[in-house]
Amino acid sequence: MDSIGKIGNSIIQHGSYNDRIYLMKLDPTDMPSLLDEMDALAEREGYSKIFTKVPRSFRELFSDRDYQCEASIPRYYEGENAVIMSKFLDDKRSINSLNKMHEDVIDTAFSKEKYLNSTLPRGYSIRKCGKQDIEQIAEVYQKTFDTYPFPIHDPEYLLKTMEDNVVYFGVFRDERAVALSSAEIDFDNSAVEMTDFATLADFRGKGLSSHLLMRMAEEMKVMEIRTAFTIARSSSYGMNIVFAKCGYEYCGRLVNNTNISGNIESMNIWYLDLGSD
Repeated sequence: MDSIGKIGNSIIQHGSYNDRIYLMKLDPTDMPSLLDEMDALAEREGYSKIFTKVPRSFRELFSDRDYQCEASIPRYYEGENAVIMSKFLDDKRSINSLNKMHEDVIDTAFSKEKYLNSTLPRGYSIRKCGKQDIEQIAEVYQKTFDTYPFPIHDPEYLLKTMEDNVVYFGVFRDERAVALSSAEIDFDNSAVEMTDFATLADFRGKGLSSHLLMRMAEEMKVMEIRTAFTIARSSSYGMNIVFAKCGYEYCGRLVNNTNISGNIESMNIWYLDLGSD
């Protein structure tokens, strides 16, 4: 599994698992030397991609260092857009061989955006998860994903994130967790990543992810979180449809970005202004 650490005061994730560096949180005081240090780390470890989430005001500086803008999240940094700037260190990684299918996923998602069932199926309940649910959460994620960019199948990791900045949500049937998601909150910027959606195979097709996403938005509004976004698998018709149905805007695609379910996959960015009804 890739490790999370710091360069200066900026937080990065890197490793051979995803074959990349991910600049998760930029401290502007680390610029521009941070770019040199990430280049050196990537060269030393042989990574084929660096991707970053940074304020738009840094776009030109990253562009001058051979980064390209793959996506943009409106008003992420106190009204300033976030841009996803990526640097491909291997030309093969920049080629999206599934681009035609990924475009069809987006077209299909937009065609379904008005068809949202707001009623949870009979016999199911939905709530925030607590420490008492951690073993169930780990089991669902282990059954759902062969690989994942973060160790969400590990109870210790789940507990640590739950105590820090992540709120987990679950759909339950007879007190058994059958679908999950998480809200990873960036309190500094009043933003949240809606992520880690998983539904057990026998319970798919019931719209449970949509219900989770709607409940998450309600909870985040209560917490006065302003901006929601997600990084969804570009090849997943189901998840992209979920975000379109719930009013999210498509913001771009990260090519060959994330190791999930055993392969490096491209990911779509979706965004929602939680301050707008």
